Amino acid sequence: MELVRSHVLVCGGTGCTSSGCEKIIKEMDLQLEKKGIQNEVKVIRTGCFGLCALGPIVIVYPEGAFYSTVEIEDVKEIVEEHLVKGRIVKRLLYEETIQDQDTIKSLNEVDFYKKQLRIALANCGVINPESIEEYIAFDGYKALGKVLTEMTPDQVIDIIKKSGLRGRGGGGFPSGLKWDFTAKAQGDQKYVACNADEGDPGAFMDRSVLEGDPHCIIEAMAIAAYAVGANQGYIYIRAEYPIAVKRLQIAIEAAKEYGLLGKNIFGTDFEFDLEIRLGAGAFVCGEETALMTSIEGYRGEPRPRPPFPAVKGLWQKPTLLNNVETYANIPAIILKGSEWFTSIGTEKSKGTKVFALGGKIKNTGLVEIPMGTTLREIVEEIGGGVPDGKKFKAAQTGGPSGGCIPAELIDTPIDYDSLISIGSMMGSGGLIVMDEDTCMVDIAKFFLEFTVDESCGKCSPCRIGTKRMLEILEKITNGNGTLKDIENLEVLCKNVKESALCGLGQTAPNPILSTLRYFKDEYITHVEDKKCPAGVCKSLLAYTIDPVLCKGCNICAKQCPVDAITGERKKPYVIDNDKCVKCGICLEKCPFKAIFKNY
Repeated sequence: MELVRSHVLVCGGTGCTSSGCEKIIKEMDLQLEKKGIQNEVKVIRTGCFGLCALGPIVIVYPEGAFYSTVEIEDVKEIVEEHLVKGRIVKRLLYEETIQDQDTIKSLNEVDFYKKQLRIALANCGVINPESIEEYIAFDGYKALGKVLTEMTPDQVIDIIKKSGLRGRGGGGFPSGLKWDFTAKAQGDQKYVACNADEGDPGAFMDRSVLEGDPHCIIEAMAIAAYAVGANQGYIYIRAEYPIAVKRLQIAIEAAKEYGLLGKNIFGTDFEFDLEIRLGAGAFVCGEETALMTSIEGYRGEPRPRPPFPAVKGLWQKPTLLNNVETYANIPAIILKGSEWFTSIGTEKSKGTKVFALGGKIKNTGLVEIPMGTTLREIVEEIGGGVPDGKKFKAAQTGGPSGGCIPAELIDTPIDYDSLISIGSMMGSGGLIVMDEDTCMVDIAKFFLEFTVDESCGKCSPCRIGTKRMLEILEKITNGNGTLKDIENLEVLCKNVKESALCGLGQTAPNPILSTLRYFKDEYITHVEDKKCPAGVCKSLLAYTIDPVLCKGCNICAKQCPVDAITGERKKPYVIDNDKCVKCGICLEKCPFKAIFKNY
């Protein structure tokens, strides 16, 4: 076999898979074989590179050529020009990697990457996630070997405590304390569990870690099991993540074959086994007690706390539960030490945080930034800013449990305490950017619609209270609201927040409270002026035809689905707004730009 001279890394995450990366890989293999260089060039399917908006992505090493939005027709050219003749195909390069006519930038010099620090995502886009050998080559399972042969369980817990690592699933509880509570709990059987039930709209952080580096989670859970005295683990993952589930299954089987799961791991008397449990898509199962109820085989509903899972979790036994991203930090902390980890981030928020960056932003994708990085740096530098010359209006963090950060607070550092102080929260890591065309009342309604649909219904504050909140929001966006409705909405939010059974119900009012706090004028405009300042709420819109610009061509009337437009040929037409359903087809189809949206 000839020496491999080039590596072709093709993103195999969900985003690039949906864009056709499998066809790219197949065509790449075919073209390499045609040129007779299939033994000189190795094609590797990796996890997510981060720049999801540019998929399918192909990176060729050793040059580091970053090819974006690659199509099947481009593969032949990449093989012939780059891999055979040694000439980089510049027309396919991600434009920001082009230094000048003769050189290209390394990814660390590109705006999207240069302010990131990858710890949880260190191996994503670097290794083949289905190869345990590649994970081991990047120090994989070295941390597990270290704790089993050199450290006591107490020493492991101590290093996690000193690191300052906090739960990345939303609450931000100190991970070391949680491990310590579980270790000290009395029980003849203990469990460790991983929450991979990522249900927030726009969130795909945990999915990407599992797709790109599944062995990291297996290793971390084994370390946690050793520390707390458990021998059985469960990964609770959404069934809607087929690629992540498949790669987890492959990784678990490989770990068992290598003796890294099972009995006598690393020649010690430590044993640990791991199983996957598939969720059925219920958002409430992201809450820890509901998740455990689901693992046990029952309908996923939360339980009152205390007792907390560290004391009574799975099958009433002490259970340690962390989410994917929290576990993903563990091997690095063990190998590099707590001082290394505490040197990153802020005083009370150590390390990094992974965000799924989406919405009205140029660089949609996955980012990992040191805690304390400002929202401005994420939006304007890493994210590339708001497209089409629009103004940044707000960012939503924490999904249905979080809040909106207005433009005047764009310099807020992203850490647990700073976000809470301004009425938002870290959450699991969704970050949705909104521009000037966003209606904040409509945004609050969107998240309430989601919460109402996903409420398990066990407690009345969530089951009934969120429904009443949604009804008020619908009344306001339909133009029927009153100032008293706004007042009642705020009171209802506070009551639900104080009385709901679980964390999901308690945080459901956050999107409303934060928009009331920073954008109350929009609520008042909807109520008093019966207008939506952003032109989003259909019930408050009116379409009109300019009689001067209208040529009487009849196109708008033909296109109208409800016959709301009438008139005579070659004379100005008129829209009956009582019949109009605000679909906007007339505005789109008018060739003379004679139709206007009034709000």
